[in-house]
Amino acid sequence: MEPTPKNIAVSRSKGLLIIDWKDNHHSEYPLKGLRIACPCVACRGGHSKMGGAGTPAMLEGEIEPGASAELEGLEIVGNYGLQIVWKDGHSHGIYTWGYLRQLCPCDT
Repeated sequence: MEPTPKNIAVSRSKGLLIIDWKDNHHSEYPLKGLRIACPCVACRGGHSKMGGAGTPAMLEGEIEPGASAELEGLEIVGNYGLQIVWKDGHSHGIYTWGYLRQLCPCDT
């Protein structure tokens, strides 16, 4: 069963995307980490690397030169995910609910 959020919030001061899931799980994602883990074809390095499972380790590392981890906006896409618009205009990745749940950096 695909996880679904019941509440989505952003703390710009803390640099976090916060999702409370319908199964009562709570996730806090660093915006920088979400930019690093962008699931779009350009960020993943080609079509052959698309569709893999997400892991919390994907939230770590360095952002590509010229890329921004500053949030411009969020858009819910259908019933299956979230499109993040970054300050530098990048908005090609759709973070599915399942992918976001796999990225969750908490201990559970």
